[in-house]
Amino acid sequence: MSCGKTHGRHENCVCDAVEKILAEQEAVEEQCPTGCYTNLLNPTIAGKDTIPFLLFDKKGGLFSTFGNVGGFVDDMQCFESIFFRVEKLCDCCATLSILRPVDVKGDTLSVCHPCDPDFFRLEKTDFCIEVDLGCFCAIQCLSPELVDRTSPHKDKKHHHNG
Repeated sequence: MSCGKTHGRHENCVCDAVEKILAEQEAVEEQCPTGCYTNLLNPTIAGKDTIPFLLFDKKGGLFSTFGNVGGFVDDMQCFESIFFRVEKLCDCCATLSILRPVDVKGDTLSVCHPCDPDFFRLEKTDFCIEVDLGCFCAIQCLSPELVDRTSPHKDKKHHHNG
């Protein structure tokens, strides 16, 4: 399959991946975490109901958008994010919520690269975007542990045996 070509509904790998992500999130939300596939939201990860992901365009660029435009909510800070959570899916059109990137102190960041050194965790938001998944060529799932990750204990030290 090549990007940008017209395909049937079941020939788009990004659509299929987002459909699976939504099914896994709904399985957790409905308190039915068992299934016939490997679940990224393993029942041993208590309280996790989000599989964050990145989307890539046909040139390999990361898709990004903005949350809290105008600064009306929470810390009043507009932010850019490349991290998403699927909320609804109808054919290949999806409602994605924008996950807010924050630093280790909990301050909102604008993140355009997943390896940003200040990026520590993601928080769910009510900011959404409607997308045509057929416009994307790649999807990368991230660890559910990134959502509401807790700060590391400062008293822990790494010991190296020599």
